[in-house]
Amino acid sequence: MSELIDSFTGAWQRSFDFEGRSRRPAYWWFTLANFIVSLGLILLSGISNIFGWVYSLYALVVLVPTLSLSVRRLRDGGKHWAWIFITLIPLAGTIWFIYLMCQPTAGVLPPGLS
Repeated sequence: MSELIDSFTGAWQRSFDFEGRSRRPAYWWFTLANFIVSLGLILLSGISNIFGWVYSLYALVVLVPTLSLSVRRLRDGGKHWAWIFITLIPLAGTIWFIYLMCQPTAGVLPPGLS
């Protein structure tokens, strides 16, 4: 439980840090925590419309740490940050992006990725 919270808060603290690397567990723990928060807000929106607005605001704001964490994770896997645009290809792009996020840490990064 501690790793889940640490990964979630760590991603928010490094929201505007597009340099460096992020390991696989940090990415997936943040993804799980983000899913739990989103699901909770969606379920609460059935009780009151205010939670629908809170969820909409959260979904918009969480894009920044998600983007920076994804860029750092791609770099950790030895890929260029521009691979994030693969998600613009419907279905196949999303599947390939998940594959990239599952890749192990690259030992030595190619020039220009460090």
